[in-house]
Amino acid sequence: MSGRQGGKKKPLKQAKKAGNDGDEEDAAFKAKQREQEKALKDLKTRAAQKGPLGGTGLKKSGKK
Repeated sequence: MSGRQGGKKKPLKQAKKAGNDGDEEDAAFKAKQREQEKALKDLKTRAAQKGPLGGTGLKKSGKK
């Protein structure tokens, strides 16, 4: 009697699939996201340089 050979044998591990399963739509979507992120970063740097945007601070009534 061999003790380790009883019962079911485990199947061998299967090889991992290649990571290139993404199609063209996924690649285009990721590229679009990168562009949007770059544009947002650029806008943030511009806004930090100029100071407050708009000028919606205190309103003057015109009366004295």
